[in-house]
Amino acid sequence: MRLVRARQNEALDLLIWRKTGRTAAIVEAVIALNPGIGKHLLLPEGYPVRLPDAPPAPVRKLINIWD
Repeated sequence: MRLVRARQNEALDLLIWRKTGRTAAIVEAVIALNPGIGKHLLLPEGYPVRLPDAPPAPVRKLINIWD
């Protein structure tokens, strides 16, 4: 788990995208780790947000159109 700080008027999903490069299945975990964060539509500058240790991104199977 790591602590990050929000930029001025940053949305939670944008903060997560900026720090992890994705939002799938992470937004829910962040909300669970940060009680009361849901009351903010936009986070104030410097607002501390705990991020979980994200699992590695799923590997996508490459599809070749010539097969």
